[in-house]
Order: sequence, then C-alpha cells, then structure tokens
Amino acid sequence: MATLSPLLKQATPVLAERGEGVYLYDTDGRRHLDFTAGIGVTNTGHCHPRVVEAAQKQVGTLIHGQYTTVMHQPLLRLTEALGDVLPDGLDSLFFLNSGSEAVEASIRLARHATGRQNIVVFHGSFHGRTMGAAALTTAGTKFRAGIGPLMPGAAIAPFPQAYRYGWSEEEATRFALRELDYLLVTASPAADTAAFVVEPVLGEGGYIPAPPAFLEGLRERADRHGILLIMDEVQTGFGRTGRFWGHEHSAARPDVLITAKGLASGFPLSAIAAPAALMEKARPGSQGGTYGGNAVACAAALATLQVIADEDLVGNAARQGARLNDGLRKVAADHPEIGDVRGLGLMQASEFTTRDGEPDAAAAARAHKAAAERGLLLLTCGAYGNVVRMIPPLIVTEEQVDDALGIWSHAAADATG
Repeated sequence: MATLSPLLKQATPVLAERGEGVYLYDTDGRRHLDFTAGIGVTNTGHCHPRVVEAAQKQVGTLIHGQYTTVMHQPLLRLTEALGDVLPDGLDSLFFLNSGSEAVEASIRLARHATGRQNIVVFHGSFHGRTMGAAALTTAGTKFRAGIGPLMPGAAIAPFPQAYRYGWSEEEATRFALRELDYLLVTASPAADTAAFVVEPVLGEGGYIPAPPAFLEGLRERADRHGILLIMDEVQTGFGRTGRFWGHEHSAARPDVLITAKGLASGFPLSAIAAPAALMEKARPGSQGGTYGGNAVACAAALATLQVIADEDLVGNAARQGARLNDGLRKVAADHPEIGDVRGLGLMQASEFTTRDGEPDAAAAARAHKAAAERGLLLLTCGAYGNVVRMIPPLIVTEEQVDDALGIWSHAAADATG
C-alpha cells in the first residue's frame, strides 16, 4: 500500500470534503472558516459558481491543447484580458504551472536579456523550492538546507524589517538601501547584476510589507545601473493586498512581473509578464513546457478576472483588510505576547514574542492550534515560525471577518493565558 511522503505535514487536522465560499467542510460535516485560502490561492472563494461553470464547460470542449503544438482560444482570451490589468508596458506573457517555475523563467529571461549573471534577493524572501528558486529563498533554512551547492550568482541584501530591527520604517528603509549600495560595490558588482527580485510583501518571511520608499529606491537603482526589477507577485497579486498588484502601493513599476496563486482560483497556472522588447531577448527554446497555459486553467483564470471585476473584490480586500487589521490590533492590545500586527489588505499577520522581545514560536503554535479547534483555519510563517497569518478569500464579508476575530481573541487568550 502506498502512502503520502511523511514530509507532507498538514497545518490543520481537517480532512476536507467540499468547499463553498469562505468555508471548508470536513468529512464529519463540520464547517471551518478558511482563512488560509489554500495559501492565498482561492481569492474568489472555494468553488465560485462562475469559475466552476467556466471550468466544466472547458473540460467538455478541450482539456489539453499543448501551446507550443497548437493554440487555443482560452489562452488567447486570457492573454488579452490580462493586458487590461497588467502594469503599462508589460505586454508580453509566458505561461507556466507554478510560482517556482515562473521565478525560474524570470531569472532565465533576466540573464539572457542583460548578459549578466547575478541576481539580488532580500532577507526573508520566498521564491520557491526548485533549485534556482531555492537559491533565491531565505525565508528559512528548511527551503535550502542539504541540497547544495545551490545555483551560483545569488546575492542577498537586507529587507527593511522595521520590527525585527527595532527601528522606524524610515530608518529600516535607509539601512536596507544603504546596504544594497554596499553590496553592489562589494559582493555583486552592478555591472554583473542582472536583476533585483523582490516580494512587495514578504510571504513566508513573515508578512512584512515593503515600504513604498524601499521599492522606489530599488527602481531608482535599477534604472541607474541597468538592472532589471522583478516583482514576485505570486502571493500579493490579483487583489490580495487591496490593490490589484502589491507593488501598486508604491510608485515603483517592475520590468518583469511574476504571478500565480490567485490567478486561476485553484487551477495550476502561473505567468511572467514583461515588455515584448525585453521578452524577445530570451533565447530560442528557453521558454516552453508541457502543461503551461492549460486550457481549463486558462478558462478558470478568465472567469476569475471577471469575478474580481464584477464583485469589486479588490475594493473588498482593502475594506475588509482594514477591518481585520483593526480587530487584530485590538486583540494584540490585550496580549503583550503579540508584539506586532501588520499587513496589507487581506494579507495580515500577528507576530508572537517573549517578554524580552525574542521570537515565540510555541505561543504562535498554541494560538494556531486553538483557532483550528474553534473552527478557524490559519497558517504560520516567519523564519522562526512565530507569525500567524490570515489570508481569507477576497469575497469575505464583514460578518465573517468579525467571526474570525472573535475566534482569534479566544485563541490568543488560550495561547497566552
């Protein structure tokens, strides 16, 4: 008898039977408020009727039209529709299956386009588990330990983690940009650096928003040195932060944008977007794949875009995110063990620390478990595992946010009392 790999540990004890909107139902019929959204994937909620209808219709017409062999309409329509929401100038798309694959493709493109080898990433980053992406990932040693030597050419600069440093956001930003300048004259010469790769909000690294001045500083340095700026919007994209793209909280604009997760409401699909003049610098044969741009996934992505627009899910993410953040801060005010509350839109986190300010993973784990026992599904993150994150679907209502906050208040008390 075969079993799943023992390394696949569940974050919650739920054996899901079906999903509907913001809820998951287990095999015993118990309803769970899902504030994980499949790690930020089901932005339109579980089994949104319009997404289900689009996928079912496509399954009965064409499931697999391998896009370097034949072309199909869902891919062409999705490409056109994405042109309406992508930043100006990013008018060429390459589709893949996962975020890691898209990161790998963006690195390959950057090296081809610039003729340079180095890639600069930032402490706390998560870009994937494949070999190239793992070399760019510093959210925790578990993603890169024991597999070396990793891809060469990766250089790591500080991310402005104000709470961790004990500084203001302005101080942390000045420090991070100053250290980046130092990196470019020491470890990764500007003339050898192909790209900066950055998440607008650190994901696995602890749900830390990049200050607008930091992203704008990256843009200025990229322009000055001929370096590409790649925004990894795998988790922050498609409305998650209360703007369609996470980087839109700043004035910085990317040369390459990576998207996945919320793109197709649960169907495997990812993409990189770049100006056509940049994309055509990729070498022949460097882009392709058997399943990228799958017809069913593209149909689901088209429906996802339509639902986001028609139901104002980006606006709802901003409104409900503000409500969630306010409620989390009120809970934290009663529990000094919650040292920080932060986030953008429906991407919120509470960081647990000891009385002397050290990371407290045990308290975070207790709160996480207590919430699950009360019917609220959450995830942890951060290098020390001491951050509890909330990522509900973008369809979440005021009442559901308030229900989650009520459960969270009890869970925090259970964990710290």
